[in-house]
Amino acid sequence: MKILVTGAAGFIGHGLIKPLLVRGDEIVGIDNLNDYYDPALKTARLDDVSRFADEHQAENRFRFIKMDLADQAAMAALFDEEQFDVVVNLAAQAGVRYSIENPQAYIDSNLVGFANVLEGCRQTKVKHLVYASSSSVYGMNKKQPFSTEDQVDYPISLYAATKKSNELMAHSYSHLYDIPTTGLRFFTVYGPWGRPDMAAYKFVKAIFEDRPIDVYNHGKMQRDFTYIDDIVEGIVRVIDTVPAPMQSDITAAKAPYKVFNIGNNQPIELRRFIDAIESACGKKAKENSLPMQAGDVPLTFADIDELVASTGFKPATSIENGMQNFVDWYREFYRLTN
Repeated sequence: MKILVTGAAGFIGHGLIKPLLVRGDEIVGIDNLNDYYDPALKTARLDDVSRFADEHQAENRFRFIKMDLADQAAMAALFDEEQFDVVVNLAAQAGVRYSIENPQAYIDSNLVGFANVLEGCRQTKVKHLVYASSSSVYGMNKKQPFSTEDQVDYPISLYAATKKSNELMAHSYSHLYDIPTTGLRFFTVYGPWGRPDMAAYKFVKAIFEDRPIDVYNHGKMQRDFTYIDDIVEGIVRVIDTVPAPMQSDITAAKAPYKVFNIGNNQPIELRRFIDAIESACGKKAKENSLPMQAGDVPLTFADIDELVASTGFKPATSIENGMQNFVDWYREFYRLTN
């Protein structure tokens, strides 16, 4: 298939392109390479994908275009020229805490940009749109584990509100224009090539630099940490699982629309997470114990029964193995010898 991957220089986009190339798909990747975090890491990811394509005789099946989702004219021209079979929208302004400081970036990328993606899919009759949502849509819901059947009407950050908005926008396009759409609520993704604003990266960097790590909510947190390879395998299977038109018990509106959780289905206490990092680094962390930050939640826990039933896939990487892989990559990427 011919697939558009937005956010191609991002953490998940970088990981997804490789298996799609291996199976024979043609990939066009776009990214605006913004400076929310070090653009050099994004460039390095693109270089890694290009090397991978060359090694697998797939250099003619991967192209990168620097482009911003919010550029309506450029996006319309891209869709018109390329005529994609499938779109995987992973581009977004990420980060719960950053959304408190810089809300406009989230409106531009996550709402305006996503609207341009939907319009491109409508105008060119894309066969399946798969897009990134987030576990943050569950906010501080009391029921655990989080199910896609639960209400998600009380976001506690603008980032979460934009992701819920994406799901609503996608449903309207699915209903009105018969565009199959699948939203993926990712749960705390980590692993090699990960984002510098995420806990795994920040903790490892601080430990190697002999700086203290900030432990929020005094360590009384649990996260459904999900390894990047598991996330990518889930996305690949979802791409091939095109939703049929259906309606729920709540509404008579019929739409080829689906939302899945992709998580490890096994919340990890922050203490075990830190222990796994210390073991992989071979060094103990110095800790700053801090209160909960605005926009954060104490627990995330994914119910993935629907994902397993629909795709046959269930994440299986332990936090210990996943963190060892991340630290090994970190040492190699930054040429650390200690």
